[in-house]
Amino acid sequence: MREPGEEDGGVLVGGDAYGGVRLTPATRPRRPVRSAKARRRNVIVAGLLSTGILVSTGVVWATPRQIGTVDAGVTAPKSQGAENILLVGVDKRDDLTRQQQNQLKLGRESGQRTDTMMVIHLSEDHQRVTVVSLPRDTWTTIPGKGDHKINSAYQFGGPKLTMQTVKAATGLEINRYIEVNILGFIDVVDSLGGVTVCTPIPINDPKTGLNLIAGTHQLQGAQALGYARTRATARSDLDRIDRQQQVISALLNRALSADTLANPAKLAAFVNSTLSTVKVDPDDGLIGLATQLRDVSLEDVRFADVPLANVDFKAPTGESAVLWDRPAARDMFRRIDADQDLAKPAPTKTATTATPSPAKTVVPPESVTVKVMNGTLITGLGARTKSALVASGFKVPGEPGNTDKKDHKQTLVRYAAGQEAAARLVASVIPGAELKQADVEGVEVIAGSDQPKIKKLKQPDTPASKPSSTPTTKTAMENICKK
Repeated sequence: MREPGEEDGGVLVGGDAYGGVRLTPATRPRRPVRSAKARRRNVIVAGLLSTGILVSTGVVWATPRQIGTVDAGVTAPKSQGAENILLVGVDKRDDLTRQQQNQLKLGRESGQRTDTMMVIHLSEDHQRVTVVSLPRDTWTTIPGKGDHKINSAYQFGGPKLTMQTVKAATGLEINRYIEVNILGFIDVVDSLGGVTVCTPIPINDPKTGLNLIAGTHQLQGAQALGYARTRATARSDLDRIDRQQQVISALLNRALSADTLANPAKLAAFVNSTLSTVKVDPDDGLIGLATQLRDVSLEDVRFADVPLANVDFKAPTGESAVLWDRPAARDMFRRIDADQDLAKPAPTKTATTATPSPAKTVVPPESVTVKVMNGTLITGLGARTKSALVASGFKVPGEPGNTDKKDHKQTLVRYAAGQEAAARLVASVIPGAELKQADVEGVEVIAGSDQPKIKKLKQPDTPASKPSSTPTTKTAMENICKK
């Protein structure tokens, strides 16, 4: 507690849900000038905390009283070695004015709810970071409360029940809990002058006030928040997870740019606006942990998604939810717990001296999400195509859309970079379909006037429940928009 008349050091936190940050006058002696490498280290923790990832750096401006604390009942972190961090983005709007609520299209509900959940694994050598986004619509068991969506845990029992629910679902020990007020994210983005994102499809969401054409955009704080939160695309919350990961990567890229690191005022505004939105459990060792991660780069931050078995699950309550592919999810979290790199094939249990022949990767249809578009004037073609693909085991969430041009004669299967195996599986059940890589999200089928007769997919001899040994992952560098 400071004495009467004493200035608070660093930042003042409070006021509205944007963070309410103001820098105090520079009445203290100047700190010694840091090297470029030190300044780079100083920014990463702030950048990752602000968007959901803790990756590196010693924070020069940070003091314990600048970071809020919360009791989540986590397992105490180790002095060294691998760690698991649960990051929760909390939507708190109680302190917003009516004007702010209207501007951000947030509504006027009081209280707090979790809008984002991520499990962050730091490797034992602290050279690798794995981030797994947990869909907020995950249907799971909340200890003592029965089956609900996973984001209900915070409303039922705050940080402690949220941590217990994630621990039960993943089987992981949680060593740190970090809570971020996502509305404070607006100030963080604005402190960097905005972030660059790219969308392969137009987005028009009256609920968030977001209206973007397909292409690359420079977004300021409120727009970036809308982009990260909108569900107005075919895959709803699953698309939103992809966009959140893209925004995180873009913000990190901007934070680590020479324009930020070489600008003391901009760097200070970024770090301070970030720290003001954060609460942690435990409150000790955060800066020490940060300094151990000084050499982590964007290439070392890898995102992974929870394997899903059903993206159109109707809960007993009537809610729309998603179900995890339990064997595949269990295998992925087991590998994370064993500190294995998800980008590499799982190690075999027994060693062999023989040189194995290259194995053909088998992609299970239940792991492939497809977007269907009707490229013709034939009424109901999109719906028929969706039904046939679902019957073959593919996931086709949402209702089929329509292309702008209605003259597609040949059915087309388009796919994003890295999705060729999944796209080939889809094309294998559509005789005569054209296969083409394009600037889309995932796999997309445009039904043509050839009215595809979709075949039943022949099931492999191996058990269908066997999870893939190499989950699909993407680095933060791969998420950044290419200019």
